[in-house]
Amino acid sequence: MDPISVLVVEDEPEFLYAYCEAVSCDRRLRLAGAVGTCRAARALLALEVPDVLLVDLGLPDGDGAELIRQATKRRPDCDPLVVTVFGDDRHVIEAIVAGATGYLLKGSSHAELVECILALRAGGSPISPSIARRLLRLMSSASPTASPASARPGSAASASILTGREADILRLVAKGLPFADVAATLDISPHTVVTHVKKIYRKLAVHSRSEAVFEATQLGIL
Repeated sequence: MDPISVLVVEDEPEFLYAYCEAVSCDRRLRLAGAVGTCRAARALLALEVPDVLLVDLGLPDGDGAELIRQATKRRPDCDPLVVTVFGDDRHVIEAIVAGATGYLLKGSSHAELVECILALRAGGSPISPSIARRLLRLMSSASPTASPASARPGSAASASILTGREADILRLVAKGLPFADVAATLDISPHTVVTHVKKIYRKLAVHSRSEAVFEATQLGIL
């Protein structure tokens, strides 16, 4: 199989070098580029959207979330992996809504970073434990009795609620299970899982797993 292409966007030289070294030293990965500004990243994304966009949020000339939106708009199957020092609600939610499928706080080893990239392309959503706890608190604060149809009138979800099977799949995806494991759990084929996931994305008007989970939570579906 072709190696996974990774574009690194990080303005701190120490971290930029570390990420590039981690990617370059693994034969399963290919370094598609390494830049330190939004402007440079936008130029590269205009030429090629990688399999994985490894991006910081606090860049000197803009917000990494904008790069995530650009990448996922041009290539919906791109997996943006946020690696940052920001662990507050605002940054986490903005990144997820933008399309991030993974969110790590800085400090991961080379091996951990590589495994997270591989997990992303396998259908997982690696998230630092402290960020996962924050998301769980946000999800638990949502009213369990909220009506999806009335939560956001006129939204895609209010017009087309998920079927029972789609909701089951989304719950398993929300736990970070790869599509293959979701298929095994529900005793269906991976192809069927992918088909249902595409329908879920369309109904919720989203472009990534994490965004689908967030949107469904906000609407009271999860």
